[in-house]
Amino acid sequence: MRTLAGLLGGIFAAATLAAPAAEVAPKDTMELAKVRGSIVFTTYCVLCHGLNADGKGRSARIYTPPPADLRKRTVNLEYVELIVRGGGEKVGRSKFMPPWGDELTNEQIKDLLVFLEAIKQPS
Repeated sequence: MRTLAGLLGGIFAAATLAAPAAEVAPKDTMELAKVRGSIVFTTYCVLCHGLNADGKGRSARIYTPPPADLRKRTVNLEYVELIVRGGGEKVGRSKFMPPWGDELTNEQIKDLLVFLEAIKQPS
């Protein structure tokens, strides 16, 4: 029969042999940020901006002006961030673009911007 001290000693020994978490956890990369950003886009933006980010989502036809084609944007990412955080109306754009600043975390917004930069088509 094993004693509690024997069990705890075995657990402690196993824990000390395991690799530190920093060595096991994947490093954060731009590629991972892009993947996470695509998930944010699919969750929050697809309905209006469409699967291809071309502004042709399922609800796009009910809005005037229609949602932006995010692949062909001409504004910088800082401006896009203002729109995402505060909504379109706050920066003189469509009142139908909702503010996501209270809904999304800073990391989600950063990842979304990485994704939007990755899908941008050259002008």
